[in-house]
Amino acid sequence: MGGPTRPAAVLWDMDGTLVDTEPYWIETEFALAERFGGSWSQEHALALVGNDLLVSARYIREHMPLDLPPEEIVELLLDGVVERVRRSVPWCPGAREQLVALAEAGVPCALVTMSWTRFVEPILEQLPEGTFGVVVTGDRVTHGKPHPEPYLTAAARLGVDPADCLAVEDSATGATSAGAAGCEVLVVPNHVAVPPGERRSFASSLAGLDLDAVWHAARSGRRVTIPAAR
Repeated sequence: MGGPTRPAAVLWDMDGTLVDTEPYWIETEFALAERFGGSWSQEHALALVGNDLLVSARYIREHMPLDLPPEEIVELLLDGVVERVRRSVPWCPGAREQLVALAEAGVPCALVTMSWTRFVEPILEQLPEGTFGVVVTGDRVTHGKPHPEPYLTAAARLGVDPADCLAVEDSATGATSAGAAGCEVLVVPNHVAVPPGERRSFASSLAGLDLDAVWHAARSGRRVTIPAAR
């Protein structure tokens, strides 16, 4: 590694990017509405994709409505999704294979997620130790996505320039955060559409995808949609 055709590090979002856990969050939100006599919709659920959990909790408090402190709402959400992910981790196609390939190539990786530590831990347990050199979670930053702090923090802890990093995201919120930090961004949309934007390349899947090709195209100024290999 270290050549111009590869990034200095790859910084990974988690929910919807590495693991398809967005349905777990949505199921939990609907369960909260039923438990507390509120109302919820798929549109509300999708509006929360990629958000900092406290931001999501404030949205739930306003729109469900749920008369609880945001911090307590977050804990109730985490109770639901942690229970589900301990039963089954729904990996996105190609996710683990990409992580293995990067490890074998000696490319440092960081996890940059707005999920909190107690939700992340059971997922990390399913990966080889040291898969991520740095883990940045939503409960360990002052400003969540779309603020650049999470990605700036990850790059600083890895000791690399954000401009030399490739971030992998599935939401506009996350892509905005990574782009604002100065990263090249690969967007693999999942549950929500992501518009074109500065420093954004697109792929339909991680499965069979050549991340070196994504990086080379982006550094050459050709940020285009790159279909995954079949």
